[in-house]
Amino acid sequence: MSDNTTYTPPRVWKWEAGNGGEFANINRPIAGATHEKVLPVGKHPLQLYSLATPNGVKVTVMLEELLEQGIKQAEYDAHLIRIGEGDQFGSGFVEVNPNSKIPALMDHSTTPPQRVFESGAILLYLAEKFGAFLPNDPAKRTECLSWLFWQMGSAPMLGGGFGHFYAYAPEKYQYPIDRYTMEVKRQLDVLDRHLADNRFMAGDEYTIADMAIHPWYGALVKNRVYEAAEFLEAHTYQNVLRWTEEIDARPAAQRGRMVNRTWGEPSEQLHERHNASDFDHKTEDKR
Repeated sequence: MSDNTTYTPPRVWKWEAGNGGEFANINRPIAGATHEKVLPVGKHPLQLYSLATPNGVKVTVMLEELLEQGIKQAEYDAHLIRIGEGDQFGSGFVEVNPNSKIPALMDHSTTPPQRVFESGAILLYLAEKFGAFLPNDPAKRTECLSWLFWQMGSAPMLGGGFGHFYAYAPEKYQYPIDRYTMEVKRQLDVLDRHLADNRFMAGDEYTIADMAIHPWYGALVKNRVYEAAEFLEAHTYQNVLRWTEEIDARPAAQRGRMVNRTWGEPSEQLHERHNASDFDHKTEDKR
């Protein structure tokens, strides 16, 4: 251990506001809205409220892939939720997602309108609604869903565990970094072994399982999150890199990564998306 300081938990935990590093200002131990704020509603049936974190990118990639297939009913408005400013605690957003996390979707094509929250649930909802990116064969469908739920269970170890302690915690401690690094490398090895024998996560077919996993683990090995590729020896996971690069080359995946993005190159930022032409005329370098 690099630090000998020990912590003895009290009999009853008390919240200390401000304790928690970079995201302390938006973390709290209770749910619910902190302020009144009505969500905007655009012209399309599908209304997405999100930010281009890995979880947000899953859904914008899915929507762009649906449109790439010519499914016009998948047209959508993507509204920016600035989580650093607490937009997710507005009353309108909490009505769509009581858990106050992005992404959240409202489908106004149903009566009454249907809310969908949790990124995996949104991917599954859209796949079933439009009959795309979810295999029809029962065995392949089951494999796809197994990997989808693998991601939902594994990514918190990557994001809230490794990412927090390696990149965001106010102080670096060896024990949590070692603990979560070991687990993330194990997860990468799981993926690498599977992708040695499979083009995509569910076989030869690109599915919602790939859309769920790629924004997290593909971004990790390409050094797009946490700046940890060297630390994790990402270059050794050759099958994950091959799979990542194939998905990176998909036009819909490229567009999906731009939507609700507020950092990086201005040409790669489309803060809000309301029409397909926005990619050509409304990125931040064109404003």
